[in-house]
Amino acid sequence: MRVQITERHCSVPEDVLERTEAQVRSFAKYDPRASAADVIYTEEKLTRSVEVIMHIDGAEPVVAHGDAAEFRTALDQVVERMRRRLRRQRERRQSHQAPPLSEGIGRE
Repeated sequence: MRVQITERHCSVPEDVLERTEAQVRSFAKYDPRASAADVIYTEEKLTRSVEVIMHIDGAEPVVAHGDAAEFRTALDQVVERMRRRLRRQRERRQSHQAPPLSEGIGRE
């Protein structure tokens, strides 16, 4: 998966960038069709924002956004929100059909 990190009007510490890449790459376990992720760091006055856009082949992109006083806190928020959305999407995509009668559930 390709991870692109963009810093707008700010400078992000190197350790936060490394942590960002590692956590965003871990999202691939929720959807193997994930092809790319764009992470955008923005700073406006006292608010630091992080936005993650996950591009999934054959589906709409999934977007999560987090705001906080520090980039690390905003990153934690956005990672948790993205995990929640990807997990919910995966559950909706699973088949909810009953198994065929030939399998005989309950028969022994």
